[in-house]
Amino acid sequence: MSSDRIFHFLGGLPRAGSTLLCNILAQNPRMHCTHTSGCMDVMFTIRNVWNKLIEHKAHPDDEALRRVLKATLYAYYEPIARPVVIDKCRGWLSLIEMAEWALQCKVKILCPVRDIRDVLASFEKLWRGQASQGQIATEQENYFAFQCVEGRVEHWLRDSQPVGLAVNRIRDAIARGYRDRIHFVRFEELTSQPKKTLSAVYEFLGEQPFEHNFDNVEQVTQEDDVVHGFKGLHDIRAKVEAMPSKWKSVLGEFAGKYTHINNTWK
Repeated sequence: MSSDRIFHFLGGLPRAGSTLLCNILAQNPRMHCTHTSGCMDVMFTIRNVWNKLIEHKAHPDDEALRRVLKATLYAYYEPIARPVVIDKCRGWLSLIEMAEWALQCKVKILCPVRDIRDVLASFEKLWRGQASQGQIATEQENYFAFQCVEGRVEHWLRDSQPVGLAVNRIRDAIARGYRDRIHFVRFEELTSQPKKTLSAVYEFLGEQPFEHNFDNVEQVTQEDDVVHGFKGLHDIRAKVEAMPSKWKSVLGEFAGKYTHINNTWK
């Protein structure tokens, strides 16, 4: 394992600029920024299965588990030449303890956030964009909830769904005392003040500043969004520019009742 490898993580809200942030950072030749990564789930599975094996029950060895978890993370990115890896997976916020135990150091997590009403409006726009062509899987299972915009919004805010789960992970990471490991990257600031926002990101990561090109961001991370249920879920615009809030025109005034959720990352 390369001793000079540096790992950072990226969690946060969906539809809050995480793909954009990764592709901006990827302009820096020191940084490898991932698409949605499966590395965390591999480590999570190893951890959960480890003590269920009869051999490990007969001969417990926590240090062996730690070495395997660390080796898994390093092996996952072994072919990558760039020294800094930023692994994108919203689940890291729920597994900070595992990551820190494996690496034996405090971790740093970039956490994109956005006005929750615009996050929900973005999901609604994605749904409307393909509603004429068929149902997404979760709609088939929640037919009656999907009959109105408020029902769809309430669905996405459930604990088991993308928005609600992400909010709960942020809340819980803070409640567990890990606020100092988290750097919130606000979508509104990333798109309107990218240079200032990236400067703060580099300061948090302890990296030397880099001159980014915000007028032409090449998308180097690729995902088959069909498996996630929506087409174009991870597409980005090449030019970084401010995006006006549209939640009122997309969702309606009722969505104002969710404003308090934004206090989670203040």
